[in-house]
Amino acid sequence: MKLKNNILKFGLAAGICVLATTSCQDLTDLQPADAFSETTAFSSAKRAELSVIGMYNAAQSGNYAGNVVRGYPFGAAAIEQGDMRGEDMVNQAGFYAITNESTYTPTTANNVWMWNTLFTLINQANITIEGVQKAGTEGLITSEAALAYEGEAKFLRALAMHELLINFSRPYADNKGAGVGIPIRDFAVNSPATVEKAVGTGRGTVAEGYAFILKDLDFAEANLPATRAGNLKIVRAVKGAAIGLKTRVKLHMQDWAGVSAEAAKIVSASAPFTSAIGGYKLTATADGPFKNMFSEEALFSIENNAQDNPGVNGALAAMLGSPALGGRGLVVVSPIVYNLPAFKADDSRRNLMVNNGRSYFTTKYSDYTNRSDNAPILRYAEVLLNYAEAEVRVNGVTSKAISLLNAVRGRATASGVYALSDFSTPKDLINAILIERRIEFMAEGKRWGDIHRLALDADYSTGGIPAKMAYGNATFATYNFVTNPALTKNIAAIPYADYKFLWPIPADELARNPTLAAQQNPGY
Repeated sequence: MKLKNNILKFGLAAGICVLATTSCQDLTDLQPADAFSETTAFSSAKRAELSVIGMYNAAQSGNYAGNVVRGYPFGAAAIEQGDMRGEDMVNQAGFYAITNESTYTPTTANNVWMWNTLFTLINQANITIEGVQKAGTEGLITSEAALAYEGEAKFLRALAMHELLINFSRPYADNKGAGVGIPIRDFAVNSPATVEKAVGTGRGTVAEGYAFILKDLDFAEANLPATRAGNLKIVRAVKGAAIGLKTRVKLHMQDWAGVSAEAAKIVSASAPFTSAIGGYKLTATADGPFKNMFSEEALFSIENNAQDNPGVNGALAAMLGSPALGGRGLVVVSPIVYNLPAFKADDSRRNLMVNNGRSYFTTKYSDYTNRSDNAPILRYAEVLLNYAEAEVRVNGVTSKAISLLNAVRGRATASGVYALSDFSTPKDLINAILIERRIEFMAEGKRWGDIHRLALDADYSTGGIPAKMAYGNATFATYNFVTNPALTKNIAAIPYADYKFLWPIPADELARNPTLAAQQNPGY
């Protein structure tokens, strides 16, 4: 009974937070002053709208140990951890050393709170789905509004589930998704009966997880609006965001034809590439998406502003910015990516860094005072590069693939634009696309996703978690793309077969759920 009570308390707290009009600070308070009860949250169109907004708040700044609001699950935490698991950023402080050095355990906070806040977001999405379905049936909101709200909830649920899969499960390429995935929870945990159901829900397969994600995104695409007024078109899910996320998910599934089919919905047949849905296009310059966080390149971002942000422990500029500019300087750019031969001297993306005489910090996020930088979850540049890779995987070296790659690369470097004759094999072109992803998305948390999905690729795998430079090795002299000095990588690589390639399921989850206790990732 004590176990059930603990799970119920956790489940109810996760559920009630979705009804709050501001962030839930106290998980033990099941009826915060700024919240509606579940029975009234969807009783009118206005309350339903506020309840839906609560999901986005959970995505922005979930509750971290001791109820401290930080950038979990889709703020600075996800971005820094995605980089710290790779080799292109260097950990400067102790904050993400555990992730960077792969010393995580079932009780280390960084991985524990990614699991907890992602499942809290999923539970909030499930409560919203059930709430708007009921409200639509009862005529409290229109059927069109009910479907659109459900689409938003399923978009966020899909985003959360994919983040869980790439951190806690082996990639889809490992035996076509037959490996152990994550628990699929498509119901709200908010009563003794649903607690019982949750406890009995074990881990499905990776393939089942991906199928569930795609079903959610198909629903979202069908029911979300093509656009919204003003900035809401970027910080609230829309049709193009669901399509763009499907290109990412299908890339992880190695469904190359599927990537192309989805991308073609929002990418014109020829350059300059634009989208008839949502009006997406690349900004004219590489710094455009960061000078204007609400630019036409953003398909979906997590909003932050002066009044609502994850605080000094979760805001992007605070966490990644140079101390000389007002940041904490926890993570710096690595010489590994800085010295890449493909990263040309005239590449304007080099201007999105600043040095302090010792290291280079990203300046993609620059509001050190108000912490209003949005977390970029999905940009049009990613869709174009997803499309380019899929095109080569299916059709080999084509002018279309070159054009898609050059659209992203060409706005940053005149000397680095590629010609068809530059590539004699598809392998060479795909390698160029993968390197371009590292340069373009540096300090955006996307490196781990590529390492994970390519782990078993015969041509492009890093072999597991790659070797990395420790901060002490990354002295200013090592940043030199002209001489490209030999780099010392004191943080050892971890082979794909090693258990540390995956994060462990948190100990507190195992204590609550005996079914999952028998399904911990091996080695922990």
